[in-house]
Amino acid sequence: MIKTIIIEDEIPARKKLKRFIEEQHAQIKIVAEIDNIAMAVEFLKNTSVDLIFSDIELLDGNAFDIFKQVSISCPIIFTTAYDQFWMNAFESNGIAYLLKPFSRERFQNAWDKFLLFRNASSYENKQLTNLSKLIEQNFAKQSYKKRFTIHKHQGFSFIDVENITFFGAGEGVVFAFDTTGKKHLLNELTLKEIEEQLNPSDFFRINRSELVSKQHVEKIERYTKNTLSVRMKSYTNHLKTSQSNTAAFREWIEK
Repeated sequence: MIKTIIIEDEIPARKKLKRFIEEQHAQIKIVAEIDNIAMAVEFLKNTSVDLIFSDIELLDGNAFDIFKQVSISCPIIFTTAYDQFWMNAFESNGIAYLLKPFSRERFQNAWDKFLLFRNASSYENKQLTNLSKLIEQNFAKQSYKKRFTIHKHQGFSFIDVENITFFGAGEGVVFAFDTTGKKHLLNELTLKEIEEQLNPSDFFRINRSELVSKQHVEKIERYTKNTLSVRMKSYTNHLKTSQSNTAAFREWIEK
């Protein structure tokens, strides 16, 4: 019997995971479905499982806070809408990193990897070898966008990524703000589309609608107990981190 736990605060995502898990030809028991950090910590302190499925951004914070408080020996399959946490995932017993919305095929690959590790006689050595290869294949050779196209009435121009302080999204459009304070309408329709083309070491999504450049962050101040105010170069208004992104942003900005 494989005992697993689902840590996920989005009901549709949780239902999708359960459906994919139940389709596996194996004896599997979902021993708990949890949607917050506090309950996950309490449960894992008292219960051992064979596999954890975990979202990263939960209602009350970042899932990595769970694994800082509880010693975990079992593998974890992370599910998330953001790709900037991949290194943290592999440092926290992660064996797979599923970007939402993930397909049944991607889930199956992650599940098969879990079974391979579970059945391998030299589990730890194979885990390290496969994770190293995965990181090398997926990230080492990845190239990132250098500039974006800006269409105008009489043609088009370009803006270099190094001159963009942050991206802002709203009402179905995305703007790039440059180092002079000007904003430019982009062809891309979503912030997620832009985020996927940028180096996660250089850009961070501080909330649902704003993606900032590390090199153009001028000042950070506390805004509320769990959020920060971020001042960007040549921009008069302050940007604000979401509560769920604050801890990860502080870690990212200090690297």
